[in-house]
Amino acid sequence: MASAAPAQEAMLAVRNPRTGEADYQLAVSSPSQVAEKAARLRANQQAWAALPLQARIGVMARWLGEVKARALDIGEQDAVDTGGCHTSYIQGFITLANIGGWIEDAPKALGNYEVHTRSAVMPDVEIRSQLVPYSLVGVISPWNAPLMLALLDAIPALFAGSAVLLKPSEVTPRVIEAIFETVRAVPELAAVFDYVTGPGEIGQAVINQADLVCFTGSVPTGRKVAMACAERLIPCFLELGGKDPAIVTETADLERAATSVLRGAVYATGQVCYSTERVYVHESVHDAFVEKLVEKAQAVRLNADNPRAGHIGPFTFAPQAEIVKGHLEDAKAKGAKVLTGGEVEAIDGGLYMRPTVLTGVTHDMKIMQDETFGPCVPVMAYSDIDEAVRLANDTQFGLTASVLAGSEDEALAIGRRINAGAVFLQDTFLTFGKMRSIGTHSFGFSGLGGSRTGLESILRFVRRKALMTQHGAVADIQDDHHLGKPGA
Repeated sequence: MASAAPAQEAMLAVRNPRTGEADYQLAVSSPSQVAEKAARLRANQQAWAALPLQARIGVMARWLGEVKARALDIGEQDAVDTGGCHTSYIQGFITLANIGGWIEDAPKALGNYEVHTRSAVMPDVEIRSQLVPYSLVGVISPWNAPLMLALLDAIPALFAGSAVLLKPSEVTPRVIEAIFETVRAVPELAAVFDYVTGPGEIGQAVINQADLVCFTGSVPTGRKVAMACAERLIPCFLELGGKDPAIVTETADLERAATSVLRGAVYATGQVCYSTERVYVHESVHDAFVEKLVEKAQAVRLNADNPRAGHIGPFTFAPQAEIVKGHLEDAKAKGAKVLTGGEVEAIDGGLYMRPTVLTGVTHDMKIMQDETFGPCVPVMAYSDIDEAVRLANDTQFGLTASVLAGSEDEALAIGRRINAGAVFLQDTFLTFGKMRSIGTHSFGFSGLGGSRTGLESILRFVRRKALMTQHGAVADIQDDHHLGKPGA
């Protein structure tokens, strides 16, 4: 009897955001393939974790060399995935900085967490620590900044001694294959770092196999991830976006403020979790600020003709254009006025929107409450700082915020009152500045778990064990003096 033909691999069509055509076929992993890869990674992780940190650093340094040799091509693939913006083309070099930064920082971060001391309450007891990495870390990454956000968690987890199974977004998979060509060139790394592909069900399969999960994406999906992890009693770290405010005071340099706010709102088509999505301007300078903002917005060029020449590109994910359009229609129906932009433009198959400035907005509009993730700049007037702070904090999110004022002291005083994990003073869009310098925690629905930045972010992937040695006499069951006296 002839053997049965092997099951045909399921394929998923992937849309090119610049042409609108499905020009890439993504092989969809099966749950059994996820389980097989997870088992292989978990088995290999034991030897990886047993290596001294300096040996793991040596392997990662070889990977750094492979990435360096392919950095330009990696950036090109990221640009194809996203539709091409300035950040996409330098993703290979951002990856180099990520790996290189952890080569430098991992010994400090993990070394500072080591303990070798005597007990403060039992002086005869010596305490040593052991850092035990989680065996298998599952990373589920989003479609915006597909490489950067996939590796932001994966790289420190690998340095910590974990194996990593990555599930990238099915919307932007090309760059992941490009980066794994460099991974496969380093066999020791390929043994503990792999990826699977497909829709959300494959992400669930990763959760079913992992010991710890890192997820970046929407609040609704983040809730599902958290519930699935809770069911398995495994830790999860979630970054779920924002509705980030900017406050412009009456003393601010309006030219500087308009320049900063526009970039913070429309860079990468506004498809960044820390984009400026709400702007509050003192009523005395509101009209002058808006005039400058509109003038600057109208000078921004789409990159439809040349992805390297224009300022902002197409929507990476076609349904996002409809979400943004829906926010604008809701705002206009409730009285908002669009001063410039506001239309989804189909150009050669890509979906674009020019920087869109709105006034007359209120907090009963979606565009002031829900994450828009598009190049929109809604501006609202306030009468005093107390009102501005109240409005800035009137949100379910709390990722980042910005304050532009006449002086640093004025901005700092306001910034201390805003509920956000990072507050940018006298500018917007400063998130990259904190990556290796300080860990931060999100407020509200913007995230859950430890920081993704700073030296401590690597500690998410290890558990600290105490090894305790008794150097004195052991206590006899009949001698309870070691327990102390009542009330002592």
